[in-house]
Amino acid sequence: MACFNVRLGRFTESVIRRMTRVADECGAINLSQGFPDFDPPLELRQALAEVALRGPHQYAVTWGASAFREALAKKQSRFMGIPIDPDSHIVVTCGSTEAMLAAMMTVCNTGDGVIVFSPFYENYGADAILSGAEPIYVPLRPPYFEFDRKELKRAFDRKPKAMVLCNPSNPSGKVFTKEELEYIAGLANDSGAFIITDEVYEHIVYPPNRHTYMASLPDMFDRTLSVGSLSKTYSITGWRLGYIIAASPIIAEARKIHDFVTVGAAAPLQEAAVTALSLPDSYYGELLEGYRERRDFFLRHLDRAGLKYYVPQGAYYVLVDISDFRWKDDVGFCERMAREVGVAAVPGSSFFHEPVNHLIRLHFAKSIETLKEAGERLAFLREKM
Repeated sequence: MACFNVRLGRFTESVIRRMTRVADECGAINLSQGFPDFDPPLELRQALAEVALRGPHQYAVTWGASAFREALAKKQSRFMGIPIDPDSHIVVTCGSTEAMLAAMMTVCNTGDGVIVFSPFYENYGADAILSGAEPIYVPLRPPYFEFDRKELKRAFDRKPKAMVLCNPSNPSGKVFTKEELEYIAGLANDSGAFIITDEVYEHIVYPPNRHTYMASLPDMFDRTLSVGSLSKTYSITGWRLGYIIAASPIIAEARKIHDFVTVGAAAPLQEAAVTALSLPDSYYGELLEGYRERRDFFLRHLDRAGLKYYVPQGAYYVLVDISDFRWKDDVGFCERMAREVGVAAVPGSSFFHEPVNHLIRLHFAKSIETLKEAGERLAFLREKM
């Protein structure tokens, strides 16, 4: 039998999706894979119902339907504070998952280095490897998940082709300060590296933290590939609508990859999503307040369960420290917790390059009722583990 692609032997299947299957098997509350159990905005659902009847039902323009790109450019220009051309600065993808891989493949050649902060969303390492690049991991250190500037500079001294920056960060919930981003931008400019940002949680940033777009910093638009998605902002993770925003020469190349990988994102979903992209600014304030309420509610339950954790500054994940339980296998811990306690989490080892097995990730993108039930079950964690 012929050998498989050797790159595939360097990473495993998604641990996050694996834990969702475990949750489904044993009926646990799924706080592993980050998707809501509540509905998208009513206006968006109504728009989808109308589109289902009148269309479009055939291919949209490969790099994104015109109305969708125009609405996205208008919305992101407003929030990012920079002018975005819908015809030359955007490619619409099948979720940010495709966008990240397409961005990586656009700028990387075989053997190029890509800086990745650790902990990291599990796709980044796999994306770099599939692109033929080599990850260069730089640790973020708790409790605030800060980076050592000398350590990061040494990584840039290796002349990487790109750096991946998740802001707000999954899984840690870190929000990078403007000063931190300016330091990173300076290193990128000095070394000639691209910055690939993952900003899918751009609207979930808890005060007093503030989100700064890397592409909005001086001289950074031309070397930043901004990856985004509608999934988290509008609670439509199943729609798979993502995008890359970048300078025209970058987008021209990214469109080639997108065209031959997926042809295009779903036309009817793009048409309906124009309604979401046109929502008033008040929507984003209500979105943030809803997640702040969920965060604070869930953290109170973790306190009652006597669990240690790192308070997230953004996004909707929390890393919980399970050192007290003295388990050496965090994967086994999560599987047993799902079956015995009825709450599914993700083992922290899937997010770290370093040998970390004392953390697990929970998410709180659920209704208050679901979080209440999860909290009540977690109250028995010490008893059952």
